Amino acid sequence: MKIPKRIASAVINSLKGGVVPRIGLPYITVGRETEIDALLHDVEIIADGGASFRFIVGKYGSGKSFLLQTIRSHVMDRGFVVVDADLSPERRLQGNKGQGLATYKELIRNMSTKTCPDGGALTLILDRWISGVRSETAASGISPDTPEFNKAVEAKIYEVMGSLSEMVHGFDFAKLLTVYYHSCVNGDDEGKAKIAKWFRGEYPTKTEAKNELGVSIIITDEDWYEYIKLFASFLKMAGYSGLLVLIDELVNIYKIPNAITRQYNYEKILTMYNDTLQGKAKHLGIIMGGTPQCIEDTRRGVYSYEALRSRLAEGRFGREGIKDMLAPVIHLTPLTYEEMLVLTEKLADIHAKLFGYERGITQDDLIVFIKTEFSRIGSDSHITPREVIRDFIELLDIIMQNPELNISEFISSGGIKYSKPQDDDDDSDSGSFAEFEI
Repeated sequence: MKIPKRIASAVINSLKGGVVPRIGLPYITVGRETEIDALLHDVEIIADGGASFRFIVGKYGSGKSFLLQTIRSHVMDRGFVVVDADLSPERRLQGNKGQGLATYKELIRNMSTKTCPDGGALTLILDRWISGVRSETAASGISPDTPEFNKAVEAKIYEVMGSLSEMVHGFDFAKLLTVYYHSCVNGDDEGKAKIAKWFRGEYPTKTEAKNELGVSIIITDEDWYEYIKLFASFLKMAGYSGLLVLIDELVNIYKIPNAITRQYNYEKILTMYNDTLQGKAKHLGIIMGGTPQCIEDTRRGVYSYEALRSRLAEGRFGREGIKDMLAPVIHLTPLTYEEMLVLTEKLADIHAKLFGYERGITQDDLIVFIKTEFSRIGSDSHITPREVIRDFIELLDIIMQNPELNISEFISSGGIKYSKPQDDDDDSDSGSFAEFEI
């Protein structure tokens, strides 16, 4: 496997720490083909001017965040802008103490493109838009050295303003784009920085925004989502395919102790859901990730809000083992043993490449490791890819530092601690592996 050491290091260190790497995902993606295909179908709809909303549901460590980051990489390669944020006690969808605005700030801070994949792409996007308008004007035959050039550029910018001004808060949004353009023309870096500050939602009061920029409006807890829709429309006009919003850790809404506050957050989700499915939003995709409990609990979860439950709950024909990839809620199923084998092989190759040694662990050793992991009590319902991967990287580290070890004996003799099933007569685990053929 040819993989740069910088990427190999990020992949191994992230996975060992139990987090999803931001780079190198194509090297370790296994399974999830149907889920990825379904989400990429949504992406095509978004690029054509539509919108989509999906929930990715799975227990902790099941691969929700991994799938979100994989989609993130795919869509950036297709010319999309991606913003992502994890919810927390300080970041919600709605709040009266700045929690909703905090989520917006995090989304914009993490704004990424193919050429700026690590976030912070806002000013790059604005500069690229202006450069694109100027290039398009020059291509029409107008010389940049003539007075007509700036007038023609401004005319194109006013076309964008006209399209946006019909949307909620669109007039002020478009006005600030014009101010940003004039700052670029005049070489006013301070002015550009102030506009970027406003787009990032960092002005605390309307008075300060009025004094510095001439607009008497700021982004708040109540209306931040309207600006996400404005960004989606603007980005399409700026030459991108659309905007994808990734929001993870919905469980932090489930954990809100106040029932009324939870309902306000679920109401915000309902607004987003309705906008995307009813055509009120364009070039916008939203994917949210959460655990089964935070979605399906009818007392505190998303399903506690009847308007959402009636839209999202499975119909009469939904049943376990049969996937409907067109449904708004995608439930992640565990990786198969064969997929786990492929994944461990990839990780073994990357680990050997990173530390510069000849890979010694064989496919038979990998099978022993996987059997060992899935022989734990309750592994059929509780073990997750995250746990297996962390154990495996720990095993690779030990083997590398102790090359004299007999790997299979080390695993099977208790080198990796695990519990055997309590009932020796229960052959369910062995039966699971009976068909595990390579």
